[in-house]
Amino acid sequence: MELRKNYFADVRKDDLHEIGQPRPRSDSPGHVTGKTAYFADRNFPGMLHLKMVRSPHHHARIRSIDTSEAEKHPGVVKVLTAKDVPHNVYTILILIQIGPEDETVLADGKVRWKGEAVVAVLAETERAAQEAAAKVKVDYEVLPAVFDMEEALKPGAPIVNEYHGQNYYLYDSGECRKVRFGDVEAGFAGADHILEQSYQSSPIEHAPTETTGCVVAPEGNDRFTCYTNTQAMFFTLDNTSIILQMPGSKLHFVGGTVGGGFGGKVDVIVEPIAILGAKLTGRPVCFIYSREEEMQISSPRAAEKVVIKDGVMEDGRIVARKVTGYTDAGAYSRHSPYGAQKGAGHYPGPYTIPNVWIDTYCVYTNRTPSSAMRGFGVTIGDFALEVQMDKLARLIGMDPLEFRFINAYRDGDMKAHRQPTEGAALIECMQEASRAANWPVAEKYMAMSSYAKGA
Repeated sequence: MELRKNYFADVRKDDLHEIGQPRPRSDSPGHVTGKTAYFADRNFPGMLHLKMVRSPHHHARIRSIDTSEAEKHPGVVKVLTAKDVPHNVYTILILIQIGPEDETVLADGKVRWKGEAVVAVLAETERAAQEAAAKVKVDYEVLPAVFDMEEALKPGAPIVNEYHGQNYYLYDSGECRKVRFGDVEAGFAGADHILEQSYQSSPIEHAPTETTGCVVAPEGNDRFTCYTNTQAMFFTLDNTSIILQMPGSKLHFVGGTVGGGFGGKVDVIVEPIAILGAKLTGRPVCFIYSREEEMQISSPRAAEKVVIKDGVMEDGRIVARKVTGYTDAGAYSRHSPYGAQKGAGHYPGPYTIPNVWIDTYCVYTNRTPSSAMRGFGVTIGDFALEVQMDKLARLIGMDPLEFRFINAYRDGDMKAHRQPTEGAALIECMQEASRAANWPVAEKYMAMSSYAKGA
């Protein structure tokens, strides 16, 4: 790696001790010597194993649940249903005032996606828990399901989640998050060329080496220690406190070591029910996803659709951009309303465009709930935007890198969400990229600066 100090020399600080300095990761020795302790390395005397009975249907009404045969199975200690959960309906982001609560810990009256948790079985061994779970009888009335976002938004589509009442998240701006800047229709009217393209992605599973799970140990005096691989310790602690109606001071969470996460372990989906099991039995509880569960049950990156319409001039200036984005939340919100909102702020890209119109929808379907994954809400959008930029450059016969130099935002430019650009450095990054890739661009672009338009 080479550090280019000729850029921004007038504002650069070179006396820093950590930033810009090579430092070994503090956890590396433990990983390479096998000494790192993961949550599943804890093994307590009398520990119970928790397994879930999950819905085989994407959308169904629960007529009845019969757990009698499961309760008789050798080794079974406790069987839990929705009535056992103190606060059974929750949503993760209620902690930052993003509601309503729309997800059940254990399904109550209805299932909304294939794999949804219905009954929890706690037994002396993992095998006994699995065998007992297979004996739980659930009578379902299968309901129409919807899997396509645009179909879900049509009038008359099956309602996925009654806690919302419609198949989209309702923002304070209405049925979608909106960004309006300039006059986009006037921009299109004055453009030399207009290009409209659609881009679509499928859900992406994180596939961590270590599957989602936790181990809970009662500590006496109604206190519990939860060893977990969550990536969001305080979200998990606070949501568990709400779900179990217990003060956070009674809950001790131990984490920090995650065997692969990438955003996939920020959802509060194992800890509350495991702690509840420990509370009701007085024994340690282990709840770990199988690989099959990790692939089917854990939140993927959302499927997304992005429709981009651009107006461009012959000289390379983009004068109008209209984007409609769709984020497939699946059956429940989790982090998807936030992801769709991030997309709304991001969709103009790192480009200064005088006229912008953006609508982003967070849509509910009968698919596995989606959530966070490495820049969720903007990663797929970035792919779409940069492919669109290449297409625009080809449309007007311009080099794609030079086309980006023309439109790149500089310090002081106003972004579409009305925040001034600061510390852009995009021009300088592209200049170094052109050198590293031996991609020739005209000298006037190599003389540009992120400081000012004229430079």
